[in-house]
Amino acid sequence: MSERKKTYKVEPTAEVSDKVIIGEDTVIWHHAQIREGASIGKSCVISKGVYIDTNVVIGDLCKIQNYVSVYQGVTIENNVFVGPHAVFTNDFRPRAQPADGWKITKTVVKEGASIGANSTIVCGITLGSWCMVGSGSVVTKDVPNHALVYGNPARIKGWVCYCGEKLASGEQIPQNVLICPKCGK
Repeated sequence: MSERKKTYKVEPTAEVSDKVIIGEDTVIWHHAQIREGASIGKSCVISKGVYIDTNVVIGDLCKIQNYVSVYQGVTIENNVFVGPHAVFTNDFRPRAQPADGWKITKTVVKEGASIGANSTIVCGITLGSWCMVGSGSVVTKDVPNHALVYGNPARIKGWVCYCGEKLASGEQIPQNVLICPKCGK
């Protein structure tokens, strides 16, 4: 039986458990730490200083920027961008020594979502497909598909195309069909 050739790259200073699944053409940069049971898809970029906790799932074609923390209970689907220093929480009542243990609360980031730098994603929510979270936001509620949210707490400020172009302002989904001026979709 022949040994399968490794088709991903891990920088020597990265700390990656031997119990991690890594897809082909993925690159894991300096000082990243990826814990046991995590799964990372194909053609991803895991940047400098990223922490990926136990059993986290990351899809294909994702870009996780410098110093992002992705804790247990988070699932990130395909084509997701997570900006530098963003953090995901995973417990509503964290304590150093909880009497009844930690209660991990799941978070899902749907396909194509973009999360701006220094954002905090509070556990128990879903970020919709192709939504965009502005930098420095604190997201405490579900975000609909294609919504543009920002602030603390993050609120819907508009709607964006697949390409990221802003299509409309306001909290209400536009009633008319919009065509993106940038990409034509």
